[in-house]
Formats: sequence, structure tokens, C-alpha cells
Amino acid sequence: MLTKIELIKQHQNCEYQSCPSAPKIVIESEVLPDLARFVTAEAIALHLELDLQQIKEIRCWRYVMLVVAQGITTFVSYADIPPILGVAAPTGKDMLVWRKRWKQHAQKAPEFWVNFYAGKFRQSRTAAEMYRWGQLVKAIKFGLTQAAVQCLNSFYAAEKYAFGHF
Repeated sequence: MLTKIELIKQHQNCEYQSCPSAPKIVIESEVLPDLARFVTAEAIALHLELDLQQIKEIRCWRYVMLVVAQGITTFVSYADIPPILGVAAPTGKDMLVWRKRWKQHAQKAPEFWVNFYAGKFRQSRTAAEMYRWGQLVKAIKFGLTQAAVQCLNSFYAAEKYAFGHF
């Protein structure tokens, strides 16, 4: 479990947080699950199929997040959010939490994770940054379908080619 102070420090140091106009992330619990370190407005927007601008606020509670957006207020599990760079890497404990959650999804990560990581490959500013995203995907590929892994591999290869030739 992360304390409120630890999570705030991790998010302040994270270079991959969304732009300044992103929704406000409010931490309303003194103790949060370890997966809270991966919370980003961008991932939540993809998960809920919303534009980032539609999300007004994300309230991090002890066991779930409350997302307040235009026309929708809903709870989101921390286990639905994909891991990111810039905070502590996923641990075995994180993997167990994801596997438990994915029992509802045929033992696989939610489909939006593929779009999330494809976007991260596209947004990478350097080949080294894209490589780090690729290593993160490799660490969690056990939770992706074969088709999703192939799709991400193809996307990664295309972006890598673009870095080398443009």
C-alpha cells in the first residue's frame, strides 16, 4: 500500500503525466493500493472512451477511483489502468492483482491497453524512450492476447523504422 505522501511524490516526479490542462487528480485517502502509481487521466479517458477534456476530476479513494466527467460519474478499478514509465516498475504483486481482475476478461488485459501503448510508442520523443515503453510492454505481455502482442510489435517496428529514417 502506498501512503498519500509517497503517491504524491511519485506523481510529481513522473515525466509522463498528462498535459497541464489535464483533469485534476485528487487523492482522498491516506492509504492507496500500489497500483495507484499508474493512474493517469489519459489512461482513464481511453478506458471510458472519453475525450481527455471531458474528464473534470479523478478522485483516488482507497479501493477505487471516482471519475467525474461530462455526463458521467463512474467508479474505476486501479487494476484496469495500465502501467506507465516514470514510476516504480510493475511488481509480482501488481501482476497478481491484474490477473485477479482479468478473470472477468478471459484472463486478458482490457483491449484499450493496446491503444494506450500504441499511443505511447507514437508519442515517444526518442528511440530510447520508445525502447523503455517496449520493455514495459514485454513485462506485461502475459496479459495481452496473441493478436494484441503482434499488433504492438508491428506498431513498435514501424515507429522504430520512422525514428531511424526520418
